[in-house]
Amino acid sequence: MAIIDVTISQLSESVAEATLLNWKKKPGDAVAEDEILFEIETDKVVFDVPSPSSGILFEILVGDGGTVVANQILARIDTEGKSVGSEQSAVSSGQLEVSSQQSAITGIVMPAAAKLMAETGLTASQVEGTGREGRITKGDVLAAVASGAEPASPVTPPQPKLKPVEAHLESPLITERPEQRVPMTRLRARIAERLLQSQATNAILTTFNEVNMQAVIDLRSRYKATFEKEHGVKLGVVSFFVKAAVHALRKYPVLNASVEGKDIIYHGYFDIGIAVSSPRGLVVPILRNADQMSIAEIERKIADFSTKAKLGNLSLEELTGGTFSISNGGVFGSMLSTPIINPPQSAILGIHATTDRAVVENGQIVIRPMNYLAMSYDHRIIDGREAVLGLVAIKDALEDPARLLLDL
Repeated sequence: MAIIDVTISQLSESVAEATLLNWKKKPGDAVAEDEILFEIETDKVVFDVPSPSSGILFEILVGDGGTVVANQILARIDTEGKSVGSEQSAVSSGQLEVSSQQSAITGIVMPAAAKLMAETGLTASQVEGTGREGRITKGDVLAAVASGAEPASPVTPPQPKLKPVEAHLESPLITERPEQRVPMTRLRARIAERLLQSQATNAILTTFNEVNMQAVIDLRSRYKATFEKEHGVKLGVVSFFVKAAVHALRKYPVLNASVEGKDIIYHGYFDIGIAVSSPRGLVVPILRNADQMSIAEIERKIADFSTKAKLGNLSLEELTGGTFSISNGGVFGSMLSTPIINPPQSAILGIHATTDRAVVENGQIVIRPMNYLAMSYDHRIIDGREAVLGLVAIKDALEDPARLLLDL
């Protein structure tokens, strides 16, 4: 018997522990090298942990829902496949060999890739394998999703099963009142903790303005077909807000600063967080050096973030840092909101749904596509003047995009 330990490497500098979500195998099962054994959830991401070797899963030391730390031994694998008796071991090894043969017949889809294909509804014929000998990898499936591949069959998310709660009810028409108690995921608990921290430690104030989006709409309408053909990605709206925000942060650097003790840290770079909804909660991946990115690069990165968020594949690096954030409630139809600052940042821009509204121009009532902007800021270091003027700079840049080219 040759036993090896299954562990997880260092999580990250800011993550002390994680939760083991669920095992994909049980003791006695045959496992192949790099086959997914279980999922780990930190307060930022969920990731798969592959088997370090082929063999038989000999022992599981931490069950589903257990708390784990870096370098902790979570399970043991018998690489000689004798942990459950020679007869059973031989059967398991035979099953493993058959499984490998079937994998070769079906196009050699790696286990992690097969899991993603099942979640997204894609088939092997829709994914181009770039791995060794044409193997389809997890990255290949992500690339297919990002390129707009449509699922071959509808994907139905699992629905929670609600157990009826017995109660003495007066009305004979009401026979059950279902409810379900579900513990917070580590990500949701971390979100709650950070939101409370933000409100408790920042002097949050919000200023509002409105912007006429006609110039941006006209620009998109004129160039969207050419843009997509040239760059392979659709021309959206958020990229204009990113460029306008960077434009304003250059003018008013304190909006891009953060507080550390009694010091103000002024950042000479612009890392913009883009709030993205995921099945496990709100996440904020970072556009690094957004000032150096083109509109096309921003659009590609946002599309990539959106795909990864839906699949739960954002990395810790993509979620760490940031000097300013943008939250787009408009994608869900929000008219107005007061966004909460993402610590240690000192300001956040909230954008909302663009709708036709009656406004007054030159003494006349006209219909224009208007968007309400909201900027929440930490009043400890940002005065109302900088916040208001910063929001006005964003408004001016969106209403006259030429200002972005001329740096006005």
